Amino acid sequence: MELFIPKKFYRANLLAALGIFLAFGAPSAQAAPAAPAASPVGCVDFIYLVDHHPDTAKANEALTAEQEAVRQEFAAKSVGLGDREKQDLDRQLGQRLEQKRLELLKPITDKIVAAVKEVADAKGLSVVVGKAVVVYGGVDITEDVLRKSTGK
Repeated sequence: MELFIPKKFYRANLLAALGIFLAFGAPSAQAAPAAPAASPVGCVDFIYLVDHHPDTAKANEALTAEQEAVRQEFAAKSVGLGDREKQDLDRQLGQRLEQKRLELLKPITDKIVAAVKEVADAKGLSVVVGKAVVVYGGVDITEDVLRKSTGK
């Protein structure tokens, strides 16, 4: 049995990053009244922001090291185990790896979400959505957010 480990940090984090962004960076449709039709709307490419954040490279290195440690631990501990025990070990190690991934991603997404809020406030935007959901219109603030979140 081979341990499943995502190949790329940012691709594995797509759903988590978007979930964090939506949970903390975007207003809830139920909690806030609908914005007037004329309200400025911004959009960001959140995956691009995570991919290009300078802290992502360091996080990728740490995650790669953890993946290798998990592979070695699985190889050492799975010898002589039955299929059921190997599955349990795989699940336990996978959970540990997922926890590490989230631990490494959170500071990056926190910086990006804070930068989204700052840029949106500065530009007078009342709503910022993911660029992937925009069919027409909106102000793309991705580069402004990248500069703000990286301090450049």
